[in-house]
Amino acid sequence: MEKAVNEGERHGIRDGAPPGAPAGTVWTGRWVAERLGVGLAGDERLTGLLGMALRRNPKRAHLLVSNVLGKHVPQVPSVVYGHGFSLGRRVRELLGDEEARRAVVLGYAETATGLGHCVADGLGLAPYLHSTRRPVPGLTPAGGFEESHSHATSHLLLPEDPALLAGDGPLVLVDDEFSTGNTVLNTVRDLHARYPRPRYVVVALVDMRSAADAGRLEAFASEIGARVDLVAAASGTVRLPAGVLEKGQELVARYDAEGASAGAAPAPTGPHPHASGTAPHATRVDLHWPAGLPDGGRHGFTPAHRARLEAALPAMAARIAEALPHGARRVHVLGFEELMYAPLRLAEALERITHAEVRYSTTTRSPVLAVDDPGYAIRTRLAFPAHDDPADGPGERYAYNVDGAGLDAVVAVVDSVADTPLLHAPQGLLDRLAGTVPHVLLAVVPSYVPGTPHAPERPSMLPAPLRGPAFSSYAPEEVGWLLQDLSDVTLEAPTEEREEAIQSGGAHYAESLPVEYQPSEQYQELFHAALSTSAARIARAVGVVTETVLAERSPRPVLVSLARAGTPVGILMRRWAQHRHGLDLPHYAVSIVRGRGIDANALRWLAAHHDPRDVVFVDGWTGKGAITRELAQALTEFEKSDGVTGFSPEIAVLADPGSCVRTYGTREDFLIPSACLNSTVSGLISRTVLRADLVGPHDFHGAKFYRELAATDVSVAFLDAVSARFPEVADAACAQAKELLAADRTPTWEGWAAVERISEEYGIHDVNLVKPGVGETTRVMLRRVPWKVLARAGAGSDLDHVRLLAEQRGVPVEEVDALPYTCVGLIHPKYTKGATGADGKAVTL
Repeated sequence: MEKAVNEGERHGIRDGAPPGAPAGTVWTGRWVAERLGVGLAGDERLTGLLGMALRRNPKRAHLLVSNVLGKHVPQVPSVVYGHGFSLGRRVRELLGDEEARRAVVLGYAETATGLGHCVADGLGLAPYLHSTRRPVPGLTPAGGFEESHSHATSHLLLPEDPALLAGDGPLVLVDDEFSTGNTVLNTVRDLHARYPRPRYVVVALVDMRSAADAGRLEAFASEIGARVDLVAAASGTVRLPAGVLEKGQELVARYDAEGASAGAAPAPTGPHPHASGTAPHATRVDLHWPAGLPDGGRHGFTPAHRARLEAALPAMAARIAEALPHGARRVHVLGFEELMYAPLRLAEALERITHAEVRYSTTTRSPVLAVDDPGYAIRTRLAFPAHDDPADGPGERYAYNVDGAGLDAVVAVVDSVADTPLLHAPQGLLDRLAGTVPHVLLAVVPSYVPGTPHAPERPSMLPAPLRGPAFSSYAPEEVGWLLQDLSDVTLEAPTEEREEAIQSGGAHYAESLPVEYQPSEQYQELFHAALSTSAARIARAVGVVTETVLAERSPRPVLVSLARAGTPVGILMRRWAQHRHGLDLPHYAVSIVRGRGIDANALRWLAAHHDPRDVVFVDGWTGKGAITRELAQALTEFEKSDGVTGFSPEIAVLADPGSCVRTYGTREDFLIPSACLNSTVSGLISRTVLRADLVGPHDFHGAKFYRELAATDVSVAFLDAVSARFPEVADAACAQAKELLAADRTPTWEGWAAVERISEEYGIHDVNLVKPGVGETTRVMLRRVPWKVLARAGAGSDLDHVRLLAEQRGVPVEEVDALPYTCVGLIHPKYTKGATGADGKAVTL
């Protein structure tokens, strides 16, 4: 079905005539309306949003010219960006955050590439892709379609990751105007055949369909069984009298023949001032564009890319401002065909830091008649040859309404593919601009080159992250789980059976799950008491580690917690970044298994959706550092197998009592209440599972969601209790982080040395059976068959819960002097059934 959402609200954004125009300014569609009888009917905003001109196109006579798109008509950058962003916000309200997070935004080349990107920014949670007419050798299109009325019709879809379009979340299609609906129908028809989905949203600045065209889209939606929503800033219809195409063609021919005497501004045909030599010099501005950041949405642009761009924009705009001539009052930033978004964001950033009047528009393929009349939308035209070696051959390109605008400087922004000799040649774009503007600057954005395609034996699509409430009790925005749901599979085995199988070599610990420990009332009381006592201490450690990451690793990190102990810490770090800095950081949970490495498919998903250099792996605490070493080795192997670089093996942890990492909140070994429980403090998620019959070579590792334990779940209560203490510890945490950043934090690995010593002293001869620290000891008591607990002499309330568990399991607690940890848990060596306790008696919970 089709559901129209066409409110005429302004959302606080100006439209219509350029800012500063006096009341009663002539409508820029009047000239066409008077000569062709074409009229607009509908929302009163239409004449502010649209002017009209005549196309040089045999398929359609008139052109609706947007005043707020930033294509043909120069406009204030913030006005252009604001219109698209506002539409994106409305889409997010329509879908809700959960569906918005599963959506993909698709913009149309060339006029809506920037608008679509602005909509994606407003939506905030979804990746963006735009169609393109520029093929890329070696990159197979994921789709394509035709635009029936356009001067250049073939659209290619070239996402770097084909999985971008393969999900079943909403597809948001963005165009500058929705006229007949044919382009949208062609797109949906092509993509729905490949990747069917239940919902589409069509977004446009103006909806100008006739009743018949609206009916066609509604019928098509019913035919494919999908919902189609429409979001537009204004709506109406175009009245076209009989014979309008022929009349329009006659007018274009007459004005071409009459030339300048009739007010037209055709492309120059006589000698150009620089025709005999080289074009004037354009001042180059080195933007220092972030390495590896896409120049736009041609191959996909993720929320993480957006965060990197936002961080870099102020410095790039400052470099442009420094290169402008002294005293420049009117500055125009000119984008290049499909490259609309990057120039727009640069112009908007420049607008914020300079006193000059900044306007923005882009060059275009679209051939339009120019008529120097205040009632006509295209008053001047600069024509020049294409300079990016287009696939469809050489041709003319245009910059409208730049000549005669009284500009002091033009900043031409092109991608590196278009920075060719033709750009700089006599009568090329820079030369044509220099003939009308005193100062020309050139900023080149590196053309993004997609990475190596996925190996053919590997499927191109990995599923979207699992999120609550469907998987875990955490809110969906808190964490995305790069796991597969094995909730319906029986994986639990009695603790004693598991231990014997693991130690005998008959099974790996990740091939089964322990039976979830159900805490007694006394134990739950211990948890809540510990939480009350340590919440501020944990909050401070969260602040220290998060501030360290932001200062040292990335200003917009992608948090990737090691499931499951790292996940509550990842969420707390994300909350700190929101509380202290207003950042909305992405956070995912992945599986890592000792002896098997990290989930390589999860790494592939992360590399496809984020810059690996921004990824920060997060864990709860270190013991002897086994996982730290496991991660480093796994990332080295992944780089060799997949050729993906940039992932850092440096883990950020809340507590580092083993001195195994550089990035930590504290090196004290104290009770972290989330270590006291299993799934009921970890979003009701089990530990991760890796078993060949359940996890194939192209699957994420698995885990279970214990929905049935919801009544005893304290996952969110733990997070809220710690987060509530952020304000009171903020200053101290920031000061401590500043001290740590200046200190020598080189890992000493003293924990590993202590474990090796204990392993030999107690005749265990296997460091994997020695679990140092409060957190690891607690895990031994809850999941494994414990033999002994070594406690530092004089250890206090941090060990109350360990002592209680030891009492319940009949395990002795032995006090030891000079222990580098608060406690160490020893797993029963050479375990066989019945040897649960130190005396050989089988003891169960």
